[in-house]
Amino acid sequence: MTGSEVPPAFRLAYVPGVTPTKWVRIWNERLPGTPLTLVGVSAAEAAALLRDGGADAGFVRLPVDRTDLSAIPLYTETTVVVIPKDHAAAAVEEMTAEDLAEEIVLHPLDDPLDWERPPGRPAFERPATTEDAVELVAAGVGLLVVPQSLARLHHRKDLTYRPLTGAPESRIALSWPEEKTTDLVEEFIGIVRGRTVNSTRGRAPTPPQPKAKRAEKKSGAARKPAAGRTSRGGSGGGSGGAKTSKGGTKRGKPRRRP
Repeated sequence: MTGSEVPPAFRLAYVPGVTPTKWVRIWNERLPGTPLTLVGVSAAEAAALLRDGGADAGFVRLPVDRTDLSAIPLYTETTVVVIPKDHAAAAVEEMTAEDLAEEIVLHPLDDPLDWERPPGRPAFERPATTEDAVELVAAGVGLLVVPQSLARLHHRKDLTYRPLTGAPESRIALSWPEEKTTDLVEEFIGIVRGRTVNSTRGRAPTPPQPKAKRAEKKSGAARKPAAGRTSRGGSGGGSGGAKTSKGGTKRGKPRRRP
């Protein structure tokens, strides 16, 4: 490679809450000559980044417009309620949407959950971001419902969270521009789907081994009838010509009974 040549690179976007470490490690092991660059992006801007060529592929939150973007759903996250550690709900293992009926529930502008109707009582003003909403929970203003990964991302010692049943869930997917499904994108899809090195898409399958000639001869010999033998009840010629079907012509003279 000359000094003017630049090795190919792969740009991977990811939204808050996603931890791509495992997949990046496998990439570096399999393609050490192809650097992978991580690009952090908000959930609202992820699709536009992929369309504009800012990344080759990315971990996004569904739904995405699949008119020009391909997407492979990967997993669904648990929905949780972020609460102060001294809140009464900290004593229970999980909560329901009905448990939040009398609570002020913060609904940030970047909320990734698709609510038909958010639970609880609305706050006076919607926080701009999930991070801002977490700060308000710590200040005792209200509670917050988010995917579990975001609760972990914005963890504070004075806060905890509990699973919330009966609430929308957020799904994470690998997405990329459909018209730009390059070889590197295919390689990363294989890594995310758990393909091994030998089963990576595009590799030629190993041709089947030919059977031993001795086995073929043995198999062929078994199919040949034994010399001189005819099938029982058959019409083939043989020494037993006296045995004929009913109504047929007898051969030779009949034997006299003593």
